[in-house]
Amino acid sequence: MRQKLLRDGASELSYEIRGIVRKAEQLEDLGYEILWENIGDPIQKNHRLPQWMKDIIAGLLYEDHTYGYSHSKGVLSTREFLSELNNRRNGAQVSAQDITFFNGLGDAIQKIYQYLLPTSRVIGPSPAYSTHSSAEAAHANSNPITYKLDPENNWYPDMDDLYNKVKYNASIVAILIINPDNPTGMVYPKSILQRMVEIAKEFNLFLICDEIYMNIIYNGAETCTLAEVIGDVPAISLKGISKEFPWPGARCGWAEYYNRTNDPDFSKLCDTIDNAKMIEVSSTKLPQLAIPRIMSDPKYPAFLEETKNKIGKRSAYLNEIFADVPYVTFNQTNGAFYNTMIFKPGVLNENQKLQIDDPKVQDLLDGWFAANSMTLDKRFVYYLLAAKQVCIVPISSFASDLLGFRITLLEEDEVLITETFRRIKEGVIEYCESV
Repeated sequence: MRQKLLRDGASELSYEIRGIVRKAEQLEDLGYEILWENIGDPIQKNHRLPQWMKDIIAGLLYEDHTYGYSHSKGVLSTREFLSELNNRRNGAQVSAQDITFFNGLGDAIQKIYQYLLPTSRVIGPSPAYSTHSSAEAAHANSNPITYKLDPENNWYPDMDDLYNKVKYNASIVAILIINPDNPTGMVYPKSILQRMVEIAKEFNLFLICDEIYMNIIYNGAETCTLAEVIGDVPAISLKGISKEFPWPGARCGWAEYYNRTNDPDFSKLCDTIDNAKMIEVSSTKLPQLAIPRIMSDPKYPAFLEETKNKIGKRSAYLNEIFADVPYVTFNQTNGAFYNTMIFKPGVLNENQKLQIDDPKVQDLLDGWFAANSMTLDKRFVYYLLAAKQVCIVPISSFASDLLGFRITLLEEDEVLITETFRRIKEGVIEYCESV
């Protein structure tokens, strides 16, 4: 072209969670059935909304106002409902004006990073949820800046690592927290959140807290929302319904701004995010209208409890299945619906492989290797897909130096989840013992 088209940061917009789908689809074209473990979509994993919830959504289709635009910040009555939910916790108080709806949290995340100065950096966890790390790195035209989550300490943040990186990097303006965490499934105790708030306050930072899984906590884990510990520090909490109802296809999430007026620069950032949403007119209206009706239904608490119990049982089952596998380290998850397994040091090498009998599949695999730079965990993931037809994601794709993979705890069909875990376990053992 006459001039360069793309900024340097465009190379950071990689998303292996969905990128590996293209390879799995090539196997489907050859007639193979894939077990999908690459993405946290409960509907894909045979979760069904209860009939009472569907009836609420269907009923809204008969109300004429459903078909118009909402307010640019979102349906006012829904924002009032959500502000009341937050304020009952007796932490940071918000009004409807402090809440803005987006077409999913991916939309919110992009807008937050889009308008920050490229020299203003947000430090986030590693392993990192790819939507956050890619968006932050792309806006900065650089690799993401991260603090370590420690697999030897329940995947809790390495607070010394976080503190020192913030202290000695003046470009950092914010700390990202994901609680419960994706991809590790860990839930942070209140004391950890309090310490992160203290660091933000000491260095005059704001916080971003992705709390999309806040109502999916099990195994007796305890935490709190950011609002309960934030004090007077400016912050943005990100929430949604894609995992909780679950209704990922609704593309419905929202941001809650805490202590918006406590800092003029933070206030301008919030205004800019809202103005960007205003240019788009509004976010999708139907799911916004459904939120108060579903969440206030007397059947909703029992529905959530049943969901959490199911995921907790799968977490325990995964522990049972992999307890005797000597090649990986992992922690029992307490929130969200993922588990991250890490290969022990020295286990992986470039000569390992899995048996593939179909020459057409081998040709595909050879092509994948030729076309991609390859970390050792990614190499394993490609082999597992080709040999066992299970689609998982390498942890090195989550802005991490660790080698491992993420799987989900979502499959509702007991036969399928047993088969999925069996194939992954079999693949790990055969691969690690192949040389």
